[in-house]
Amino acid sequence: MNDFEVLEKLIKGRRSIFPASFLDKEISKATIQSILESANFAPTHKLTQPWRFVVITGDAKIRLGLTLANLYKEGTLPDQFLQKKYDSFTDKIAKASCIIAINIQFHPDKLPAWEEIAATACAVQNMALTAQSLNVGTYWSSPTFIEKLDSFLGLSENEKCYGLFYMGYHNEGFKAANRTPIAEKVKWLVQ
Repeated sequence: MNDFEVLEKLIKGRRSIFPASFLDKEISKATIQSILESANFAPTHKLTQPWRFVVITGDAKIRLGLTLANLYKEGTLPDQFLQKKYDSFTDKIAKASCIIAINIQFHPDKLPAWEEIAATACAVQNMALTAQSLNVGTYWSSPTFIEKLDSFLGLSENEKCYGLFYMGYHNEGFKAANRTPIAEKVKWLVQ
């Protein structure tokens, strides 16, 4: 296979793999590091490199699960509280080998926020494609109470969390993408 064919296969094969499909198999620190390293080569206007990541493994995963569950409980009216949903936070997190908090360090003096968000999304796509090449499933989640994790994650004043990137090995087979044709989304201006 040439480079294009390899890249095309990775892009077309990449899917969200949810924690329920993760195997009980640890992702090595070296593999996590390789996935993170690929993020660092995303396009970045003015080289601000706004992506910031917090890797959560081991007992820190348990603390994250309990923190999210408690935030759900605190932010939910008693008559709307569901024990099943409360438990789902810790269950889902426990199934992941690793969770990476996706954070952005903003530079309002240099760029509009949307450019920093776009650069970070490109970094996460690099991570997802690298993980795909290593048979590591990934899922970008944005829990309801994500904005209340600043203290847990140790974020600075100019940083904000934009999601949790769940990772785990899996045995999911190839699934065709559910996409409409690109021709329906492109307009060509020739003259």
